[in-house]
Amino acid sequence: MKAKEIRLKNYGVIISNERPLVLIAGLCVLEDRKSAFYAAELLKEYAASSGLSLVFKASYDKANRSSIKAYRGPGIKEGLKILGEVKKRYSIPVLTDVHSVAEVWEAAKVADIIQIPAFLCRQTDLVCACAKTGLPVNVKKGQFLSPRDMFNVVDKIESCGNRNILLTERGSSFGYNNLVVDMRSIEIMKETGYPVIFDATHSVQLPGARGGSTGGERQFIQPLSKAAAALGIAGIFIETHRDPSKALSDGANSLALKEVLKYLKAIKKIDNAVKPAGGGDNEVL
Repeated sequence: MKAKEIRLKNYGVIISNERPLVLIAGLCVLEDRKSAFYAAELLKEYAASSGLSLVFKASYDKANRSSIKAYRGPGIKEGLKILGEVKKRYSIPVLTDVHSVAEVWEAAKVADIIQIPAFLCRQTDLVCACAKTGLPVNVKKGQFLSPRDMFNVVDKIESCGNRNILLTERGSSFGYNNLVVDMRSIEIMKETGYPVIFDATHSVQLPGARGGSTGGERQFIQPLSKAAAALGIAGIFIETHRDPSKALSDGANSLALKEVLKYLKAIKKIDNAVKPAGGGDNEVL
């Protein structure tokens, strides 16, 4: 199937399996303005020096936490305010996730891409509400789904008249507290024609492995990313932090900001090798 293109017209960002890959990166959850600005500024610099377009991501609320005591974020009002400031200050598009239908239209006032979390990817009302905004919708493949199950999610979004769809691979449950990445998933989801993103940091999670929090094996972020890039993907999704050991969420599977530039240059070399120069004859949506 002809590769489809998703365009963020105000920023000149084109997302397609046959175009140079796009970086979707940022904080797992917003902690404060200072850390958000620091991450956005560095990521913009790193992306530019690596020849990548950037979409900044961060959550204003992490509704799916291991423990009731876990930090969830500043909430939708303050979180969207910070994301709006990041967007304006650094002239970069932003992505954030929603957890209920009630949140969707508020998030759509700020976000350039709305994300549906993996555990919620089958929730029809939420999927359709996101689709009806007309914004690009990034759907994380549920840890419990086969890649072909995502074709039904695509159908739901298309039924609402939206063809701005991104599909993200983030690993599959493999026994207790473990995820594995089946690289066939990327190729199967590419059969839809829509851009496929590889979530490199959530794919190395060890869900609930620490009892009250999630563990992770960040040493596998780069090798898995290289494998995904070799398949010709539309983008790489990473969560990063100035000091992952002090991150308030998902620190164990986040990449340290100081390591991001080296990581991006390695992935970009592979992307350059597998993509046709300048991109293919894609279908613009």
